[in-house]
Amino acid sequence: MKASKGVVRVQDRAAVLRALQNAKMAASAHAYVRGATVRFYEWLEANHSWSIPKGPAIWICGDCHLGNLGPIADTEGHVQVQIRDLDQTVIGNPAHDLIRLGLSLATAARGSDLPGITTVRMIETLMEGYESAFPENDEPHPEKPKAVKLVMKKAMKRTWKQLARERIVDTDPVIPLGKRFWPLAREERKAIESLFSAPALAELVTQINSRADTQRIKVVDAAYWRKGCSSLGRLRYAVLLDVDGGNVNGEDLCLIDIKEASKAAAPHATGAMMPRDQARRVVEGARHLSPALGDRMRSATLLDKPVIIRELLPQDLKLEIEQLDREEAIKVARFLASVVGHAHCRQMDAKTRGAWRKELQRNRSKTLDAPSWLWSSVVDLVAEHERGYLEHCRKYVLLDQG
Repeated sequence: MKASKGVVRVQDRAAVLRALQNAKMAASAHAYVRGATVRFYEWLEANHSWSIPKGPAIWICGDCHLGNLGPIADTEGHVQVQIRDLDQTVIGNPAHDLIRLGLSLATAARGSDLPGITTVRMIETLMEGYESAFPENDEPHPEKPKAVKLVMKKAMKRTWKQLARERIVDTDPVIPLGKRFWPLAREERKAIESLFSAPALAELVTQINSRADTQRIKVVDAAYWRKGCSSLGRLRYAVLLDVDGGNVNGEDLCLIDIKEASKAAAPHATGAMMPRDQARRVVEGARHLSPALGDRMRSATLLDKPVIIRELLPQDLKLEIEQLDREEAIKVARFLASVVGHAHCRQMDAKTRGAWRKELQRNRSKTLDAPSWLWSSVVDLVAEHERGYLEHCRKYVLLDQG
């Protein structure tokens, strides 16, 4: 690989990544919320943990913001909207996912200059959408809003070439070094090549690509991947594999994402039985919450660190909904809450579902169709994160000037 402008040397990564993370979080209040998961749970524990209902101990997303929901393809190529990032997943309180989603919706609404009345309706419909996912509820499942239909349509039409152009600029069998992709140290390259000689990882590729040959999978190229926000600073690699051992072309390639797993900030339920290995925890949570994604993930160890490995498919997309009108924003809130509801509901038996639904119906305001604990948590969190965001921006400017 040839070095190009903007390439960061291995020894300079840590400082550059810290600066990039600060810049990303300074971009908007919503971006700050996405990168401040630890702050969210610190506030929750210090201020409102006593008032939040104790839901059944199930796998939760732990970082349930808008950017972590979107279309995902399963191993058969079927596409559905599910939770798409499970770094923070734990066996915990499902109410935490509702509050985190409510905060994300509220800050996205503010970023779109939508009035406070719209935010009120979004939080109300969040509960409606969530409860509609439970079989005993008479509420119909929400229809996909226009914004979701559009991204689903785009996802189902996407091809490998489109993925390659988006992620690695071109379909040539090389990862171009630059702002997004940085060179590897020799030991990193060697460790990655060794990783894909393991049968379990070869099987991961063959279950998706019918042309893959477990005996002939080869690492064509690899690079450090500057990606994400809260995960910046951890190991992150893009790996290009040739899956049939023949002439390299677009149809014989697959793009692999390797991501370091770290301890979750989300609190887990007392006595919860979860894998101690952080990568295994993420994969196990994904299998419960988002089966389409969980079946495409594996855990491993790379350079003595736990990592999650998955093949990126063309159908995997983020929902970009920052610029919605009032009506569409409310519909999106309801639909995405139903996605989270389904992820939670599939883990509960009938008795547990009934008890949790009954608990959610309590503490409803006479004038607001949302429980008081949810509304007060979201309002306080919006104010807290607004203060935190402005302070972050002030420090960012001072560092930049210095």
